[in-house]
Amino acid sequence: MSTFNVPTREEVTENNQAIFDNLQKALGFVPNLYATMAHSKTALGAFLQFSDTKLSLSAKEKEVIDLAVSQVNACKYCQSAHTATSKLKGFTDEQILELRQGKASWDTKYNALAVLAKEVAENGGKASEVSKEAFFNAGYTKENLVDLTLAYAMITVTNTLHNLTEVAIDFPLAQELETANV
Repeated sequence: MSTFNVPTREEVTENNQAIFDNLQKALGFVPNLYATMAHSKTALGAFLQFSDTKLSLSAKEKEVIDLAVSQVNACKYCQSAHTATSKLKGFTDEQILELRQGKASWDTKYNALAVLAKEVAENGGKASEVSKEAFFNAGYTKENLVDLTLAYAMITVTNTLHNLTEVAIDFPLAQELETANV
């Protein structure tokens, strides 16, 4: 059971209240994990600024990283949130399940990205020369590798926060991989 409550708008600083208002307008709600960040006076704003950083990777490529890393880190919240956002970005249920396993049999470039992201997450930021070579052979650049590192850091922040706080998941629950037919 979580020892962390999800603070309401009235329970956070004025600055965080303004951020809540912006999230409400943009998303229609304030995700519980973001609200939890508002226990800190500065964490929510700092994280949102960091996560809004423009990367050389597309929104779909960022989802590939988010799904693979969230699975390795066993973050049910982020698995659920990124299953929902990945569907909005055009991935099918089957593709999402495969990406969570760190592969993409239907696309060589996504596969190289998923394999590398999974390996980085499993090995504390390290990856084999084979995975890095496949990444570059798939058409990715050094800039993309640097941005993969930033994307990995972004999702690791939310994975870790949820794994520590266990706040309620306010997205449709992602399917367990053991029950999936992939």
